[in-house]
Amino acid sequence: MDSPRPRPNDLVQKNPSGLSSPAVQSHLLVRGLNWLGDAVMSLPALAALREAFPGIRISVAAPEKLTELYAMGEGVDAVIPLGNKPGLLVTARRLREAGADTALVLPNSPRSALEAWCAGIPRRVGIRRLWRNLLLTDAVAPRDEERRMVKLSASEIERLLGGETTRSLPAVESHHVFHYLHLAGALGAGGDPRAPRLRIREEERLLCWQRWMPKEGGLDKLKWLGVNPGAEYGPAKRWPAEKFGEAVAEFLGARRAGVFLFGGPGDVETAASVERVLRRQGHGGYGGPVLNLAGRTDLRSLILLMASCRVVLTNDSGPMHVAAAAGARVVALFGSTSPELTGPGLPGDSRHVCLREPTPCSPCFLRTCPVDFRCLGRLEVGRVVKAMLHQWDEAG
Repeated sequence: MDSPRPRPNDLVQKNPSGLSSPAVQSHLLVRGLNWLGDAVMSLPALAALREAFPGIRISVAAPEKLTELYAMGEGVDAVIPLGNKPGLLVTARRLREAGADTALVLPNSPRSALEAWCAGIPRRVGIRRLWRNLLLTDAVAPRDEERRMVKLSASEIERLLGGETTRSLPAVESHHVFHYLHLAGALGAGGDPRAPRLRIREEERLLCWQRWMPKEGGLDKLKWLGVNPGAEYGPAKRWPAEKFGEAVAEFLGARRAGVFLFGGPGDVETAASVERVLRRQGHGGYGGPVLNLAGRTDLRSLILLMASCRVVLTNDSGPMHVAAAAGARVVALFGSTSPELTGPGLPGDSRHVCLREPTPCSPCFLRTCPVDFRCLGRLEVGRVVKAMLHQWDEAG
């Protein structure tokens, strides 16, 4: 289903904390997110801050695994790598060395606020949460539309499946993009809602393309389908690999395309399973080459290759957000999570389609399904292929 379109202008509230002097003096340090998808969803907030403060320096401190992503965000002057599991004092020292006068703490954790406090940054702005308010100089009230991802218990799932209770889905205004824009608004940034976007230099994209392309010629004229069958969060977010293969094979029977199989080191076997289905059905070179890149690309290469894709078929995952921000159309499959909270791009963008099988227990936000995996297991291949073909043809 398509995500509903948000109401314009009322999703971003300028200066929601009521601060009397929201302006940053000269250097804003943004404590970035720790997960790929969350980091992508924070990019519109960085762009809004740049528009609000064109003359200041904006630095982002983030785990080393995400530095390439933030470096390609609009409005970012510098990225401070923190290491993927840095100690508190090491992190605080690196933040202090940046010499910022203001810190915007995007994560909701007590640890992230403590980092900025230990770094001695004079002004520390972040969302209001228990155990961290005293560490912030400006604790920003959450948006009224905020909906937190609370995992269901096994007993709650049983009651929902038995029809003993019902619940409502999150509203589109709950999307995490608006949460980060809300925090940027606390410093005076405003403007209309915007989708995450990555700065991609065409010459760099072409160099990356040439690195991964097979030696045979003519592939520069071929259109490409990206396929991301993994999801780091857990099996409850993964459509079966066999169905991924069937959907791609059926798609290749209708459209000529090359296929990139994406994935991290933990997705190698899943991608291999998809590839085996394609080979078995005779699509090893029918529509075009099938290039299995799972476990072989770094984040920057993933971004640049996804920017070369016409459509990306993916589970709800970090690469799903990367694909949308890189400019591809996305067909996203949702099971235990909610497209209203974490769908690709900006809610209402027709360039992206979110599919799910309505079930009483979804979204449960669990990593592993405690029952029969009906939310994703019942999602039909034909429905997915129809969405892929529609997005492919709409791309022109």
